[in-house]
Amino acid sequence: MRTRFILIQTSHAGNVGAAARAMKTMGFGELVLVAPRWANVLRREETIQRASGALDVLANARIVETLDEALDGVTHLCATAMVPRDFGPPTRTPREHLEPLAKEEGQHVAFLFGSERFGMRNEDVYRCHVALSIPTDPTFGSLNLGAAIQVIAYEWRLALGGYAVRDAVAPSPAADAQAVAGMLDHWERSLVQIGFLDPAAPKKLMPRLQQLFNRAQPTPEEIHILRGIAKAMADAARKTPSPAREEPSP
Repeated sequence: MRTRFILIQTSHAGNVGAAARAMKTMGFGELVLVAPRWANVLRREETIQRASGALDVLANARIVETLDEALDGVTHLCATAMVPRDFGPPTRTPREHLEPLAKEEGQHVAFLFGSERFGMRNEDVYRCHVALSIPTDPTFGSLNLGAAIQVIAYEWRLALGGYAVRDAVAPSPAADAQAVAGMLDHWERSLVQIGFLDPAAPKKLMPRLQQLFNRAQPTPEEIHILRGIAKAMADAARKTPSPAREEPSP
């Protein structure tokens, strides 16, 4: 679904960079600035630094003079306003409104963000289908512009399906039964050597360990580690001198 982020009369260049970064992390790239304070805001050093690599978003961003120009082609318009307006659109939390919106095919959605100093004008809010209010602490609800854009971008991406969380490394397959059996045999011999397991009265130690490792499903690499531990136990037992036997008293 096509998505546009519109910033109205942005006064701080760094917030434009922060907006680009917030958008890119959530997979969005269409940014329009309406009458920003700085005509060269997309090229200012502070903007580029705060973008933290989201330079393609800045490169494709547009600057227009009026909100009408910024809304070209938009079919569903969302204001971001913490204070409900009389006679304005309904106020909803982002998740409440965006989840059903994501199911409507063919929409071109835009999110409006007002000036850092003045917020959004009533007449701009009245043009919107909804006023999104981020549920912040009522006693301290002020959000930085970049932070507000990040929250809205996250909620919209979540409504659209989100991105899967990737593991840092590819998961390893579990070791096969033969490898586990070999490791347990190695452990059994080492446990006997260190005196932990009495072969004459083994009780249920090895079956319990078998169940433990069945639940753990160790990988081949972990089997290798466990066998290394068993070898170290056996080596230590061999190096430990046997206690001297006392001669009986005459």
